[in-house]
Amino acid sequence: MTTETQSVEDIERRMARAREAFEALKAEMARVIVGHETLIEQILIALVCGGHCLLEGVPGLGKTMIVRSLGETLGLTFSRIQFTPDLMPADITGTNVLADEPSGRRVFEFERGPVFANIVLADEINRATPKTQSALLEAMQEASVTVAGRGHPLESPFMVLATQNPLEMEGTYPLPEAQVDRFFFKLLLTSPNRDELRRIADLTTAAAPAALRKILDGAAILEIRRWVREVPLAATVLDYAVSLILATRPGADGEGHAIELVRRCVRYGASPRGLQSLVLAAKARALFAGRPNVSFEDVRTMSAPCLRHRLILSLEADADGVGAEDILEDVMRRVPEVP
Repeated sequence: MTTETQSVEDIERRMARAREAFEALKAEMARVIVGHETLIEQILIALVCGGHCLLEGVPGLGKTMIVRSLGETLGLTFSRIQFTPDLMPADITGTNVLADEPSGRRVFEFERGPVFANIVLADEINRATPKTQSALLEAMQEASVTVAGRGHPLESPFMVLATQNPLEMEGTYPLPEAQVDRFFFKLLLTSPNRDELRRIADLTTAAAPAALRKILDGAAILEIRRWVREVPLAATVLDYAVSLILATRPGADGEGHAIELVRRCVRYGASPRGLQSLVLAAKARALFAGRPNVSFEDVRTMSAPCLRHRLILSLEADADGVGAEDILEDVMRRVPEVP
């Protein structure tokens, strides 16, 4: 058997195992979550890409339930932080406390906060003050926490799933742009339709469902992360992803990529981190679909969750009622796959 044949067989085996795990996770979560199939898929894609998710929706749509269910289906440690206006940064990261040694000497010991878990639910993150919100910045970017000048690494895999209510609601604080940019995806929850409401009522008012099974553990997730990065990406598909990023920038570096709606309604376009997220997400989608390489459709499908929170809109956009979704839809229509 040749090395090339072995390589093809190895790729097929990886795709089959990744798709099997992906479908098993979705099926298990569907036992307690009604609807939101696309959103659950996107959360799982972010998980295997090593990213964090920001979930936005009005109260009562199941944001917290989705995150809790994910924690139960994975053999990982899970913690929940309820963000409130009086929450302090040390309540998240931990702090040094005085402890007595057997010798009687008193020393400072680090007491770890709830951020030291594999899956961290930051519930209603925009109800805390910006000072407290920023306590997650280092953890999200560096997978470590620094307290009193000493670094404390977080265990891998590490993922923050933050929920937030729309900013128009009372008692909320907008997240800083630097923190929003560190979220791999921003996902929007929509209200359930008639059939989904009936299923929710049947599911939640009958006997409690059995506990969810654990489908994956940390080692399996880290293995799939390595597979994601090895998915081939053709130069033409990469160029298309780059063109989408450039098209969200008002100036477009003089390359003629900016479109009229972007020039009028966008102050700052997507960052290089947005391109990195888009490429990784497209690779993960291709892997879970059982395809050996990334397609243009993978890039288009992942564009909205990757980029919607990375566009800083102008006052004119607010006055005209133009949102990030409208701008991205226009970008998708106008940017060709092949220049």
